[in-house]
Amino acid sequence: MKLKPEALDSHLRKQLAPVYLLCGDEPLQLLEAADSVRNIAREAGYTERTLFEVKRGFDWDTLLAEGSSMSLFAERRILEVRIPSGKPGRDGSAALAEWLANPPPDTLLLLVLSKLEASQRNTKWFKAIDKAGVVVQVWPVTGRSLQQWMKHRAQMSGLQLDDIALQLLVQHTEGNLLAASQELEKLRLIHGEGKVSVERVASAVSGNSRYTPFEMVDTALAGQGGHALHMLAVLRAEGVAMPVLLWALARDIRLLVELATNAAAGGSPDTVFNRHRVWEQRRALLGHAMRKHTLAEWQQLLSLVARIDNAIKGGAEDQWVLTESLLAGIAGYFLEAVS
Repeated sequence: MKLKPEALDSHLRKQLAPVYLLCGDEPLQLLEAADSVRNIAREAGYTERTLFEVKRGFDWDTLLAEGSSMSLFAERRILEVRIPSGKPGRDGSAALAEWLANPPPDTLLLLVLSKLEASQRNTKWFKAIDKAGVVVQVWPVTGRSLQQWMKHRAQMSGLQLDDIALQLLVQHTEGNLLAASQELEKLRLIHGEGKVSVERVASAVSGNSRYTPFEMVDTALAGQGGHALHMLAVLRAEGVAMPVLLWALARDIRLLVELATNAAAGGSPDTVFNRHRVWEQRRALLGHAMRKHTLAEWQQLLSLVARIDNAIKGGAEDQWVLTESLLAGIAGYFLEAVS
């Protein structure tokens, strides 16, 4: 029987199968699925656990021998077999088929593998597990699903994050669910449960840096280009991820483009500020910065944001050099590199 990861706990609470196969290349989901099987099995009396790590030269007869032996310490036990390669090989396939033909009583077999190839899912041993037990395949979480996963995870931790804060965490962790889970736990430990502002999220993901990305952007907006570049160098040296820096820069540049567009049409800046819920103390700073460039120039700076994003994703340009040009542009210096 095949189950989705989110359906595993519900199944385990109802019944325990003699064998579980957990596979996939997303470490956190795989780890938590294995934890769920172990924990609920332990509650059901499977208090003894033996672990096998399948490496080159592993003797599968040891697993069969263990299965046929009597437990000395508990009536029920878990035999856990980890196969990092995802391929049990010919001997392993034969051993698993033999095991599944006559599973030992009061013994739960837990197999943890990396991502299975399509050919593996057509083997005799896999089909036998699918028939006699449970197969759980985990997949990387991407796109809109990633932000939904992050939101649900935050709620489980007692945290309330708005969409902007969630987007920042998604960009910072780059789809690594384990890293995302650790960042959320860090936020909970630092700020406690409840609502956490995007500024606090940015500060947390910046680690122990002397500066935050928001402080760097505000320094550039104030026209202090040299100090802003110094802050960028410090943040880089301290290992703050470029996606976090770019997120903070892009947020305000998009806002400045909107302000410049609104001003060109004769509108009031308060209309834009109110729509984006800009704090009162930042309105003067942004309004002053907006007047340093024309709308066309702010749009060019926004196009530079796209070039930096492309560089982060493997493009040929140097992301740090481009970011220096972007900061200088925000501060009021329209360098040739920006054009």
